[in-house]
Amino acid sequence: MSEASIPVPKASRQVQFHQLLVSARKTWLIDALSKALTRVDQRQLKSQLLKFVPADAQKILAAAGIRDEHVFPTPVLLEAAPALVGYYRLLLGLPQKIFYGGGTGMGPFKNMEMKGTLREQTRALLPAFCKAMNAALADLVRQILPRVTARDISELPLLTLGSFFQGANNVKIGKQATLGVFLLLFELVQSHVSEHTDRKITVRNAAGRIVTLSLGSDPDVSIEEDVSGKIRRKVALEIKGGTDQSNAHNRAGEAEKSHQKARDQGYRDFWTLIAKHGLNMARLTSESPTTRSWFDVAQVLAREGKDWEEFRSRIAEAVGIPLNQISPRGSRK
Repeated sequence: MSEASIPVPKASRQVQFHQLLVSARKTWLIDALSKALTRVDQRQLKSQLLKFVPADAQKILAAAGIRDEHVFPTPVLLEAAPALVGYYRLLLGLPQKIFYGGGTGMGPFKNMEMKGTLREQTRALLPAFCKAMNAALADLVRQILPRVTARDISELPLLTLGSFFQGANNVKIGKQATLGVFLLLFELVQSHVSEHTDRKITVRNAAGRIVTLSLGSDPDVSIEEDVSGKIRRKVALEIKGGTDQSNAHNRAGEAEKSHQKARDQGYRDFWTLIAKHGLNMARLTSESPTTRSWFDVAQVLAREGKDWEEFRSRIAEAVGIPLNQISPRGSRK
């Protein structure tokens, strides 16, 4: 058989998986945990670990050189980064459908993982959540033979995450990318946030005006400012999470339809986040002439690259926050 006759599938699916992986690193994996650990009171964290983690499991981790919080959740850590519910769920190896299914009692914590929000009534349940999760995670630590290693802790979540990616179709990929960008926006403006819900971030900017960032559809994300009681619709963002180059122009066409609707609603600026690598940008621009700014969604989700720096700067400008008060640039480890 000649080499030319061997049919090798394209890498497009794996490229899509990588895009999701980059986003997951910032919300559900060790990068997100490491960042959250810089924001919590270490004395309070240590006190809660002693309270919520079985002593024998702590000894096993100490012998393996693994930090307790890399395996066991505590209320103070989940308050700092609610999406880390996903980190501990993945470490336990449970798909979302099972973990949040009826009868588990985990339903109230789903918004923490998926939207990074923590309601007051859920906050009161965190001690019970940590106690239940830590009992199950302690069994995991005890049963891994010959002994648990740091590599086990870093790689076990990927097994369950991979299954999620495998089951994700293009709609889910796009939805996950949109949620990833919305969580990122909260991260950028969090020092000025006055209110935060599942679908809305309210900011008081440097001029004292109220700016709202909303998650929706047509547009995927909007930025609006209250100017003396009048709502100024500033920016409409469309987020296209797919990476299949052959379908990129369809995604651009979808963005154009949404931007036209947003323009009719009074929005003034139109941004599209899309996987730009390998695309003919001149052609893409012709397919969405309403888009005024194009950003590479992979760079934005990864918090690195020229498009990420530009996106971060433009968000500061649109919201009305000095760039030096926007959350520092991320780094992919």
